[in-house]
Order: sequence, then C-alpha cells, then structure tokens
Amino acid sequence: MDGRVREWRPDWPCSVTSVLRIHKRGGGDPTYRIVGERHWRGIRTPEGPVTLAVESRSADGVVRAEAWGPGADWVLESLPAMLGAEDDVRGFEPRHPLVEQGWRRYAHLRIGRTGLVMEALTPAVIEQKVTGQEAFAGFRMLVHRYGERAPGPGVDLKLWVQPSADTIRQVPSWEWLRMHIDPARSRTLVNAARVADALERTASLSGVEAERRLTSLPGIGVWTAAEVRQRAHGDADAVSFGDYHVAADLGWAVAGRPFTDDEMADFLEPWRPHRGRVPTLLALTAGRRPRHGARMAPRTHLPAKVTRT
Repeated sequence: MDGRVREWRPDWPCSVTSVLRIHKRGGGDPTYRIVGERHWRGIRTPEGPVTLAVESRSADGVVRAEAWGPGADWVLESLPAMLGAEDDVRGFEPRHPLVEQGWRRYAHLRIGRTGLVMEALTPAVIEQKVTGQEAFAGFRMLVHRYGERAPGPGVDLKLWVQPSADTIRQVPSWEWLRMHIDPARSRTLVNAARVADALERTASLSGVEAERRLTSLPGIGVWTAAEVRQRAHGDADAVSFGDYHVAADLGWAVAGRPFTDDEMADFLEPWRPHRGRVPTLLALTAGRRPRHGARMAPRTHLPAKVTRT
C-alpha cells in the first residue's frame, strides 16, 4: 500500500531526530518507532488516524515524509511546522557562557509545533507526579486497550494511535485503576476530553493565553501546560516548572548545585520569550547533574494523591 509522499527542503540543517524525539514517551512508546533512519509515528489528526514516516536525506538537503490513512494530507501539510519551520529564533541572545557554547553547537535546533493538543496533554497528565516507569506503563496500557492500530504499514510495525477524546470520556473508573492511573489523573483526563474541541483551538493562541486556558481546568497546572505548549504549540518560552529534574539540572550546570523553581525562574527571566530554549541548550552542553542514591520507587498502591500538575 503506497502512501502519500512529500519531500520538503528546509532552509536550515533540520535534524528530524532532535525535533521529533520530544514526542517519544519512553522506550516502549507504542505510538513511536525508529527503524533505521526513519521515524514512524501513529497520529490522530482532525481528519482521522495516520501513520507517518519521516527521514532526513542530508545529502539532498531534503526531509522525506510518507503518510498513510485518512489524515495523510493533513499531517503532510503540517510537516514543516512539526519540524520547526514556524520557530522564530530572532531575538535570542545566549547571555551566558554555557548557553553561548550550546548555541554555537546547536544553533539549528528548532522547536516543532504539532497543533495537536490532546495528543500532548494525554501522556502529560499520566506523567503527573509519578516515576517515568509508572507513567510510560500507564500510557502504553491506555493506548493498547483503547487506541487503535495505525493504518497502512503501521499494522506490521505494531504502531498504534492514541485513543480519541470521545473514547477517553467513556473509560470506566475501574479501568483507569487497572492501568495504574489514579482517580486524580483520570478525572483530569476525562474532564479535559469533555472540552477537547476547545482545547484544540488553543493551538492557534499565544503561549500565555494557551497556558491560561489549559490551567483553568482542574488538575492542569503550569507543569502540564508547559509540557503541552512545548509540543502542540511550539512555544519557545514554555518551561516545565515543577519538574523533578529540570531546575536541579539547570542549577547544577550553571552554579554547581540544584536550583529551586524560583531560582530557575529568576535565572531564565532575561531570556523571555525564549526561556524554554535555555534548559535544552544547557542539558546538551553540560549534561545532567550526577545522580546519587536510589531512584524513586514506583508506587505500589492506588489511589494516591497527585500534587504535580
């Protein structure tokens, strides 16, 4: 089965891997596969599910994409934005020696915009205040139980598409518990799915207004909103305040000790409206802080209160 094909020539050295990897939720993400140089994604578009395969052809200076399914035309039309064509880096000044070092090496790094809010919101809510192991497992179970196989070659690749908002609204409370997604997070997801159409419309809004509308929903705070804005909105100013690692890693890079969120906010303020670029550049340049002691253990009981939103 042949798909629809688009070859797109970006005007900068576009790295498919560096832009798309933010959408991969753990090593076992059923909606994302990497086979050779091709990145395969199962995506639910406004026009229906699609299997998308993307690869860089550096020698030719093009990105080649192939898509199968009802959403093929939509996703191919959206390809440049997804790979960062709408990310405007004008006005960004490194300001700090480590950031400057990172900018010299990764000046072509761009922030992509999918325009798909529920696609980003669903795993972000599942990841609230739990270990990555638990979050990724819960997301896998949700997709396998309530999603659908991606069309075309997605079937052979065992590639899946996330469940629709209509489906999420109908998942019984006891089924969420079987997926190790506690009532706080499942309520947040179901409530968001009830207003999914309104949330999708935030994709065209500024980051500030998108955050205001997202955080007006119970259970969605600045961390979850930032995770969505970084993916669906392509918002270069979105910072994941409240994250278990981001402030600590940034502080370790620039000061040799973990920062609090308030300290990170003060440090990043001069870069507004490009604050979100800085933690990424510092992580690429200085790496992560040394990890000491045992990892956070997965919870062994449900329900549990979720505090990070």
